[in-house]
Amino acid sequence: MSFFLLNKTKMCNNSSVINMFKEELKLVPNKPGSYQMYDESDTVIYVGKAKNLKKRLSSYFRGTHTGKTAKMISNIAYFKYIVTNTELESFILEINLIKKYNPKYNILYRDDKSYPYIELTSDKVPTLKIIRKKC
Repeated sequence: MSFFLLNKTKMCNNSSVINMFKEELKLVPNKPGSYQMYDESDTVIYVGKAKNLKKRLSSYFRGTHTGKTAKMISNIAYFKYIVTNTELESFILEINLIKKYNPKYNILYRDDKSYPYIELTSDKVPTLKIIRKKC
């Protein structure tokens, strides 16, 4: 595994994000790995994985985003990434880092349970329930 820390940089809006990270993104390899987004207080706010780190990280800093992604991007001060040998390693690393840091914007892996699902019951009066199934 390799580790690389980009310079801490404050972000204001999407155009400043693109300009501020343009040079740093050129240094990111086209390899699998995990990345961690940090806010101004050096708190990990998101952990992700990618089979191609350069493509995945670049996607955050171009175009327009909505909802949770837009909010997260507006809070990114800097990011780090760890290069792995395989996609499987990046997946395992991502899960372990999410458990370690409990990032604000990672909602699916925040506990040791499983993914939440919505179930529509087949009762006389059908209802929706949120359930968790072990895979």
